[in-house]
Amino acid sequence: MSNVFDVETVSWDNGSEHPSQMHLVAEEPLAIRIQGRPYSVIMRTPGEERAHAAGFCLGEGIVDRLSDFQSISRCEGEDSNVIAVTLTDERRQRIEQMMDRRGFVSQTSCGICGREVIDDVRQFAGPLSDGSVMSIGRALAAMDHFDQLQKLRKQTKATHAAAIYDERLALLSIAEDVGRHNALDKAVGRLFLENTLPDAALLILSSRISYELVKKAARARIPIVLAISRPTTLAVSLAKELNLTLACLSRDSDLYVFCGGKRLVA
Repeated sequence: MSNVFDVETVSWDNGSEHPSQMHLVAEEPLAIRIQGRPYSVIMRTPGEERAHAAGFCLGEGIVDRLSDFQSISRCEGEDSNVIAVTLTDERRQRIEQMMDRRGFVSQTSCGICGREVIDDVRQFAGPLSDGSVMSIGRALAAMDHFDQLQKLRKQTKATHAAAIYDERLALLSIAEDVGRHNALDKAVGRLFLENTLPDAALLILSSRISYELVKKAARARIPIVLAISRPTTLAVSLAKELNLTLACLSRDSDLYVFCGGKRLVA
């Protein structure tokens, strides 16, 4: 199914009106149900629904490993915008309290400060080990190639992307979506379902790095996160707590490294 649609529009050029067509990307809701109960409705680009839901559940702390799923499937046929997730009895009992207080971190609420957000995330995303190092030159080469992987963006100028690489910088997974969180969930979820997520060593994002994306990277145990745009202050604080490497492109096409610089070598 194509996610690119031609839409009639009108363009203005030097005061003159011209009819034209423009490529727009599809956006539809995806409802995720857990144990038969509504959990979240996500606005996303259709496609890879199982991978999207799997990556979402990992990032939310609903599951830790693939075996925590009893089933993960689309409801009512292939055209349904609903994914039903069933957990094993053991996992369901373990996260029962967390399910009752869902939304605490992701929703804006009076009285919640950055420190409390970090403490809450640390409960289900512990610090990463130092692990291996990566060449800055090779990482920059991957970032230079990143734009070529974004096929939807080239057509619509309206999507984000997340790409995951192994230690040798071989591409493991790439996903595009109207939402930056969705793109990361899809890229992670695909590897999670394939049991190849432990090979992930580098994540490249097309967007700014928010604390939610740091949280998802930590849950996926991806140690190095590079992005086109800068991180937020809370993202840097959380990355330091979780021992992630955070960097973005600088104006001269080099890198600004905000934390975890020991993993990047000249």
